[in-house]
Amino acid sequence: MTEDWEQRLRENGFRITPQRQLVLQAVEDLRHGTPEEILVEVQHTASGVNLSTIYRTLEVLESVGLVTHAHIGHGAPTYHAVDEHVHIHLVCDLCGSVESIPAAVADAFASDLRETYGFETDISHVSIHGRCSRCADKPKTVVDVED
Repeated sequence: MTEDWEQRLRENGFRITPQRQLVLQAVEDLRHGTPEEILVEVQHTASGVNLSTIYRTLEVLESVGLVTHAHIGHGAPTYHAVDEHVHIHLVCDLCGSVESIPAAVADAFASDLRETYGFETDISHVSIHGRCSRCADKPKTVVDVED
């Protein structure tokens, strides 16, 4: 677990609680987790914790810089621990896998956006959708919709 998590909470006026510790541990264990997935993980230890507690705790942990989120899919945001290296999420639209790659691969793109448009990019929230190497050659499935 992030070594200075207690210090960061205290410095920002927050108490150290078992729920905050459990949520942070769940985020780190899952690597990428939605609030619902984090809830399931936390409830292995503390069955009385509910989803609203998870959301409030994630908000606190994000405000002190211990977790961040990205919008990987169409549903709830996915949370992950803040670590030394910012990364981009590669999301496979066929199998749903998520791979983290170093943000440095987008340096030229971010630089071009800055120079051309004056736009500062927050790469930590970037998710790129496509097909992973395992699914690249698989045919797309077409869903029939009845009229």
